[in-house]
Amino acid sequence: MPVAPDSSLHPPASVLLERTFALENLAATEAFGARFATAIEAVRARPAFEGLHVQLLGDLGAGKTTLVRATLAGLGHRGRVRSPTYTLVEPYALPRDGGQFDVYHFDLYRFADPAEWADAGFREYFDSGAVCLVEWPEKAGELLGVPDLVFALETEGERRRLDARAYSESGKACLERC
Repeated sequence: MPVAPDSSLHPPASVLLERTFALENLAATEAFGARFATAIEAVRARPAFEGLHVQLLGDLGAGKTTLVRATLAGLGHRGRVRSPTYTLVEPYALPRDGGQFDVYHFDLYRFADPAEWADAGFREYFDSGAVCLVEWPEKAGELLGVPDLVFALETEGERRRLDARAYSESGKACLERC
């Protein structure tokens, strides 16, 4: 089923780079997640890195959480990756030379109103220099702001198609490496 067009798929900003990836199976989705993790590490090494805001769109079962799990594994996380459907956010502190690297996995599926985003106090996570991976961003309306990247996953039988759009230089640099 196609991803419904909404303001989260096309934020009010210029697209700097757009690419489509065919993900033939689970292994291809995991391989993309590993490439994305490598791209994040390269972009994070830049002196001007201020964090990365990635929105993941797609129907239930489209592979959003699978992609997050593969990305976290590629970044070195070895524990369980739970879907934050009920907790809303799962934090991951990944050890690096000179300190930890924070990744936050959000799932806003249960939000009934965009005001819940503001009430939850999540803005500080996005202003901390962390990587924020957000499933169901459309539930927060325009309160999330313009992301660095939007990954829209669409199922085609057992296959997935990932339409990726970069809206910042950091997002573009990541997407170029995927």
